[in-house]
Amino acid sequence: MVWLWAGFVALVLLMLALDLGVFHRHAHVVTVKEALGWSVVWATLGLSFSVFVYYGYEHKWLGLGGSIDAADGLINDGRTAMVKYLTGYVVEKSLSVDNIFVIAMIFGFFAVPAIYQHRVLFWGILGALLMRGAMIALGAALIAEFHWILYLFGAFLIFTGIKMLVLKTDHTDPNQNIVVRLTRRFFPITSKFHGEHFVVRAGAPASYKSEFPGSAASPDEAVDRARAGILMLTPLALALIVIEFTDLIFAVDSIPAIFAITADPFLVFTSNVFAILGLRSLYFALGGMLDKFRYLKVSLALLLMVVGVKMLIAEWLKEMLGGGFNFYLLGLVLLILGAGVVASLIADRRDESAA
Repeated sequence: MVWLWAGFVALVLLMLALDLGVFHRHAHVVTVKEALGWSVVWATLGLSFSVFVYYGYEHKWLGLGGSIDAADGLINDGRTAMVKYLTGYVVEKSLSVDNIFVIAMIFGFFAVPAIYQHRVLFWGILGALLMRGAMIALGAALIAEFHWILYLFGAFLIFTGIKMLVLKTDHTDPNQNIVVRLTRRFFPITSKFHGEHFVVRAGAPASYKSEFPGSAASPDEAVDRARAGILMLTPLALALIVIEFTDLIFAVDSIPAIFAITADPFLVFTSNVFAILGLRSLYFALGGMLDKFRYLKVSLALLLMVVGVKMLIAEWLKEMLGGGFNFYLLGLVLLILGAGVVASLIADRRDESAA
């Protein structure tokens, strides 16, 4: 089993190395066409991995499917493991769309140049993978020891879904974010971007002269010069820190959601990883079209409530629908998401006709 985990992690690191070191070696503005192409690539990889899941659990490769899944009390064969993986992948992918709204707001607030946004998201997603891996390991250990935590997760998901429907979701000023305030208190931050660098050493007046030849230093620039010789964070680093913190908040919702579908650590982790890997390309593909999907947040709220209810009544569903009830859950998830997209498109078309 150790070799299986090591092999998957190596595969992920290889894909990330190819992404940043080969295909996006030079900073550039990601076009919608390029983003759509990469979205297809990441989605194809994520969906194709379900084939490995099927054969791995069907033939018990390297110990896969050798223990009872605490989420429903079943031993996963190839079919049930594949359905759970795909359901988890779709749920996590859907919930990550909500994260795109926040990322767009963060980039807008810090005025991050489009040419450097891909780099920020790359390191942000790498950090997100590490954080979620730790949270999944902790969650799996807790569920194995205390099964009743599943019911707590279910109630939390229902509460979160209701909160998304009832409360306003306007995001506050990032300046009021406690992480931003603490970072600015304990770390010196430059007044401007320094290319794609997250950390720079203060005391290079020539950098200002090269950008503004013959101009006098502004008060902010004078402060930066006064700190000559010390390491300073750039606004790009501050944006990265806020994105990491935001993903941690979103993970509090998404991790319980995947445990509602399966408690198998391998299925939980792999579905999360492939969903997150496509987040960057999805951001650049949908970043300018998010306002068109006005009912998507409603769909996500209903999705969380459905998954939470499933977690609470899993035993009853297994008795009523049999061991394949996760297949019906996958269909319901796709139906809810599809209804939200279709309703949004119809509403937009109606508004355009009225205008």
